[in-house]
This record gives sequence, C-alpha cells and structure tokens, in this order.
Amino acid sequence: MGAAAVAVLATAGSAVPWLRQVSVLGVRSGDGPQGLPVNTSAARAGVTASATTAAYRLEVVRGDRTVVLTRDDLAALPQRTETLPIACVEGWSASGTWGGVRLRDVLALVDAPGEVDVVVTSLQESGPFRRTRLPGGFVADDRTLLALRLDGETLALDHGYPARLIAPNRPGVLQTKWVTRLEVV
Repeated sequence: MGAAAVAVLATAGSAVPWLRQVSVLGVRSGDGPQGLPVNTSAARAGVTASATTAAYRLEVVRGDRTVVLTRDDLAALPQRTETLPIACVEGWSASGTWGGVRLRDVLALVDAPGEVDVVVTSLQESGPFRRTRLPGGFVADDRTLLALRLDGETLALDHGYPARLIAPNRPGVLQTKWVTRLEVV
C-alpha cells in the first residue's frame, strides 16, 4: 500500500497541477517561463541574488590563464541561434530557439583546443548538478551554446539567466543553468 501511494505522488502531477511540486516523475507540460518547463527554479536553487547582481562574472579557465567576462561582454561576442530540444529524464521534451555565444568561441579566449573536456560550474551552492563535465565532443559541436536568450527574449531567471549551457543531444539535467565558470580539463 505504501509503495502504491509513493508511485501515485511521484507521477500524479501530470494530471493534478497542485501535486506537481511532489510529483518528481510526472511528465511536465510546457508551463513555465518562455513556454518551457522548469524543474528547478532560481529561488529553489538559491541563486536569485547572485544571478541578477551587476557583479556577476563568468570565469573561463585553462591552466594558469583566466578570462573574466560580464554578461555584457558575452553579449558583445559573436552571437548564434540554434533550435535545440531539452529532453528531461522526467519524460518531457521541449524545443526552443536559443541565442548566445558558441561555447568554442568562449573557450578560444583562453586558447583552448577544439575538442577538450570542460567542467561547467553553476552559481548554485549545492546539488548534484552544480558542477558537470562536458565531454569534448559537445564542446567541438558548433551548436553548443552559452545561451543568453530563448526564443528571441532575454533568458528567464528560471531558465538560467544570466547564461546557461545548451548542447544538442545532452540530457536536460546536464544543461547547466546559471553558469559562472568554465574550466578546461
């Protein structure tokens, strides 16, 4: 009986909106800012203040070389637009038109070779996906972006403002939001 109750709570959010917060396995709709679902909000991740401060900086690191960029610096770099889906382990998939800087171009600022692994760090202070490793194949892909916009609008805070990773064919949970550091390994 207890297992059945847990299963209902884990999936019922697909049909019962007020259960979405506890229904970790429920399929999400397109509800969310900019028409895409959000699993973890900025408030829940504890990044609202750090993501919206004028003091935000992105560190790009390779060995002893570091470049520090503001969001305005990122916006001044050559911009690209890619239509890419986010496929979530919860069972939903949604596409968006993402705009931002090609990740390779950001890493070129520290003379990184084309296909290197990168550790991506979020402003989140804790959690299993605060730091993720992006394999070199994603880094080399022209479609992998440090996204600043979604569907022509500034990226919503809950979608990763000021900057988020978006890469083709990478699980949604690994599309790091609120990126603050890129380190070539």
